[in-house]
Amino acid sequence: MQVEIVTIGDELLLGFTIDTNAAHLARQLAAVGVEIVRRTTVGDAAHSIATGVRDALDRAGAVITTGGLGPTADDQTKPAIAALFGRAMRLDDEILEGLRRRWKDRGWGELPVSNEQQAMVPEGARILTNNHGSAPGIWLEDERGRWVAMLPGVPREMRGMLADTLLPLVRERAAASTGTVILSATLRTTGIAESKLADRLGDLARGIHGMPLAYLPGVDGVDLRLTARGLPAPDAQRALADGIAQLRALVGNHAYAEGDRDMADVVLAHCRDHRLHIAVAESCTGGLLGERLTAIPGSSDVFRGGIIAYENDVKHALLGVSEDDLRVHGAVSEPVVRQMAAGVRNRLGAEIGVGITGVAGPGGGTPDKPVGTVWIAVDTGHYQRAYGGRFFGDRAEIRYRATQSALEMIRQAPLR
Repeated sequence: MQVEIVTIGDELLLGFTIDTNAAHLARQLAAVGVEIVRRTTVGDAAHSIATGVRDALDRAGAVITTGGLGPTADDQTKPAIAALFGRAMRLDDEILEGLRRRWKDRGWGELPVSNEQQAMVPEGARILTNNHGSAPGIWLEDERGRWVAMLPGVPREMRGMLADTLLPLVRERAAASTGTVILSATLRTTGIAESKLADRLGDLARGIHGMPLAYLPGVDGVDLRLTARGLPAPDAQRALADGIAQLRALVGNHAYAEGDRDMADVVLAHCRDHRLHIAVAESCTGGLLGERLTAIPGSSDVFRGGIIAYENDVKHALLGVSEDDLRVHGAVSEPVVRQMAAGVRNRLGAEIGVGITGVAGPGGGTPDKPVGTVWIAVDTGHYQRAYGGRFFGDRAEIRYRATQSALEMIRQAPLR
């Protein structure tokens, strides 16, 4: 099955909002055997929506849109697409009552008149339930079997509806049409460059069992993605499992997860298995390491807390960093980061302490310590390791790469 994605919104065209919806849709649809042949972004005007969707329907016969289902005047997706199918708009009393009930249950009072347009649907449409927001999704299909699925543009709502409602429908269609699937599997690596991975993989760098191998570098590391096409689902799953096993054997300990699992989740599970707790002392990352850890549900049984020690006097007063070392070596140095890791471990009563200090930029660099210079330390009481290196990118990338390296150092540490 081939599908085109049309994302709708002036804010996307103008660059004020990053289009994460299209990327998420493409990943999820490929996993159930759907080939995304084109992604298009159009503005909020009805004629732009109609033209984009009409052209996509002519090419692929199946289209998924996101955006333009809200209560304001620029939400023109439903009427524009309904007109393409020759359908009139009608008020759905059940949707309207659900909207009113939602507003009252949340203490918002009476439903505004403008929200009532969210209960307007094309004649003959199938309603796609939205358990994550107010705007229902719409499925429209013509006598030739061509269809358009309309999802809201709010990423949280779109992702929830995709998983709850749309993916099961599309999966059934894809399996019925060909009996084969397009499936992908991803092995996540860190601490090794893309070129070195290719060298290590040798002949497998070109693919395994006819499955192409894609290299996906990012701030986390390099993801290796295998894709199986044109196979029945059980055969594709077996081929991918075997391929990932071969990659893992060659990549070794640089591989830390499969799928889209975050390193923080891996580290928390590792520490949980060993009944160990983590405390962090952060300077240039400003709490980002703690944020990544606490973003994982259930982190409270491992993560003790953190200290954001930006100023030198805070490093000394709260973490016990020597004033002499701060004066002689500077805040971005091995002696200081080692003391930060040990100090936060002792102060917060954790078995593992992590320290990070560096120059995240864009200013503040010196010839000896240019922007991107970062020191990281892990301290377990019986084991301590410090690493100093230079990370590249803008301020956000440098800070994120520093936290990824810190998590990797915990993962690699001899915890017992």
